Amino acid sequence: MTIKLYCFGESGHSYKAALALELSGLDWEPVKVDFFAGETRSPEYRQNVNEMGEAPVLVDGDVTLTQSAIIQDYVSEKSGKFGGKDKAEAREILRWQFWDNHKLSSMAGLTRFLMNFFPPEKQPKEVIGFNLGRLKAAYGILDTHLEGRDWIVGDGMTNADLTCCGYLFYEEPFGFDRAEWPNIDRWLTNIQNTPGWKHPYDLMPGSPADRA
Repeated sequence: MTIKLYCFGESGHSYKAALALELSGLDWEPVKVDFFAGETRSPEYRQNVNEMGEAPVLVDGDVTLTQSAIIQDYVSEKSGKFGGKDKAEAREILRWQFWDNHKLSSMAGLTRFLMNFFPPEKQPKEVIGFNLGRLKAAYGILDTHLEGRDWIVGDGMTNADLTCCGYLFYEEPFGFDRAEWPNIDRWLTNIQNTPGWKHPYDLMPGSPADRA
């Protein structure tokens, strides 16, 4: 049975799940969520897809899962990939997933939205400035950790990599220039060179160009 992933191209959290599915080799297909038309805020979506009003959502037969880290864990369970080689690595992967969702992706997603998808006259400049400072600190932590490492945990790609890269392949400005962070740049190149890798706008339906 084909796994369905409710997602949209502009969503870095959706990308985390979609990239895990794509690189795992599991049979899956995207279901476009029209976020910018308000689909996730509709009563129908919250009743029938996700009560939290978010994407991504994975549906595999009778199994419905939300939150990208949970979806990544499920993909690892089904495919045997990206979950770490032992319990110690699995805990370290989880540590980075928690860190990413609190310190990196949540801040990157919000800042990118405010800077690129929010009306200019409504952009809260002081909030954006504060967020950019928080993001710079997060990039520094990740770049330092990647010194002398090809991957965040262990000697191969894991869910730690798939979660932390979620927003870093997007070109829209949100305070990230990979050229300023050489270890992150090298690590992102490792991910891009992985067979099957796709850019978020090539992997999932929906992009800013659709609304241009």
